[in-house]
Amino acid sequence: MLNAYTSDEIRAAERKLMARLPEGTLMGRAAAGLAVACARALPRVYGARVLLLVGAGDNGGDTLYAGALLARRGARVDAVLAAPRAHAGGLAALRRAGGRAAGLPDGPPDADPRLTGLVRRADLIMDGLVGIGGSGALREPYAALARLAGGAPGVVVAVDVPSGVDASTGEIAGEAVRAHLTVTFGAVKAGLLVDPGASRAGTLLPVDIGLGPDLPEPGVVALTGAEVAGLLPRPGAESDKYRRGVVGVVAGSDRFTGAAVLAVGGAVRAGAGLVRFAGAADPVRQVRARWPEAVTKIIAPEEGVAEVGRVQAWVLGPGMGTGDGALELARAVLATDVPVLVDADGLTVTAREPGLLRRRAPTLITPHAGELGRLLDVPAGDVEARRLHHARRAAAEFGVTVLLKGSTTVVAEEGGPVRVNRTGTPWLATGGTGDVLAGIAGAYLAAGLACADAAACAAHVHGLAGRAAATGPEGGEAPIAAMDVAERLPAAVRALTSGS
Repeated sequence: MLNAYTSDEIRAAERKLMARLPEGTLMGRAAAGLAVACARALPRVYGARVLLLVGAGDNGGDTLYAGALLARRGARVDAVLAAPRAHAGGLAALRRAGGRAAGLPDGPPDADPRLTGLVRRADLIMDGLVGIGGSGALREPYAALARLAGGAPGVVVAVDVPSGVDASTGEIAGEAVRAHLTVTFGAVKAGLLVDPGASRAGTLLPVDIGLGPDLPEPGVVALTGAEVAGLLPRPGAESDKYRRGVVGVVAGSDRFTGAAVLAVGGAVRAGAGLVRFAGAADPVRQVRARWPEAVTKIIAPEEGVAEVGRVQAWVLGPGMGTGDGALELARAVLATDVPVLVDADGLTVTAREPGLLRRRAPTLITPHAGELGRLLDVPAGDVEARRLHHARRAAAEFGVTVLLKGSTTVVAEEGGPVRVNRTGTPWLATGGTGDVLAGIAGAYLAAGLACADAAACAAHVHGLAGRAAATGPEGGEAPIAAMDVAERLPAAVRALTSGS
């Protein structure tokens, strides 16, 4: 499991460790790890042009000491001192090693020919402007330097966290450095796993500086493939279709028949023992034609779901419509005593009666930013910008588990750490893939997984299947359709569990 922490938690652990070590030990460890990472990012160190963007404080000190180590190996190192003061020991070490340092020009940094020339010629730029203590929008001249780094042709390495990214939340209030590599010290910061910050971090490289024993229980985690494989339900010799889990799906409408087909497909391909599908006549015909394994029943909203048959979990919502009839079906499903996953149109209709989500049985909601925004009465853009905050808020307000879809999928439940999914591909941003995801998670709920486990496993497997669908035999990625993802699910599970 990859654990992630807030900046306050990291600083508290650092203080405890520094009290037991000689002064400067932690900075030395961080600078050494940073220098090694930068050396590996360069074709060769000797003769390479390295530019340091240096702020005040310890982050700038890490950068200067690392620059000194590269200068000793023959790199040409220039430091731009963005603050009136620089770390004295680090600056002295850089100059002793042959590096050069200068302050900023009087005018705008991005209009200075000397500085823009240094950026243009640099093989590698170290972003040591702002460390984990930074919050809010970058001020000038830091914002201008972040813009300059963003247009640089060389490799950009963020020191601990990209400047402009909130280390605890991933929020970005203005300009932010876009790094190819982030070398982060002691432990991963939560904001490096969650967008929009995650999209600025590039490849993450944690450097161990000895904080482990002093860190608390993490508030954000990312499951590994081995951990997901260990959670996935598997049939035994005594299993039958009912013991493997019966999932009921209420989805689709005369307008959106495909959503029903895709949600059922996700459940079938994810390994549900049996899928019972209930809906309008046209979606039922489509599901029967594509998935003959499913047991289907045509229902009217006023009939409810009592006659569908016994299920261990429900999937409610994909393409079911948002009218009064859809609301009646939502009431019927949410009145049952089994786990319910609410997705898509199901979330839109329950936003009219949010109290329906507060139930005794487990409930998992799988919104995108717009749907969660409607539930919380906030703009979708604010949900995108503050994904951790709003996922946690919804989990607490409605007593549900939240799988917030998007560029970073996060799973939040009250009283537990937020789980971040790191599989997938941008090609999954296409119509219908969310319906497949709902079916997968519904199958796992029916098999007996807790909501957070079902959600995290479904997101992980869905991401693997999407990546497999998009990737060609010779590498590279291409557009995919939602059904491609459903069809790749067995292979994704097989690859995940083959070593376990």
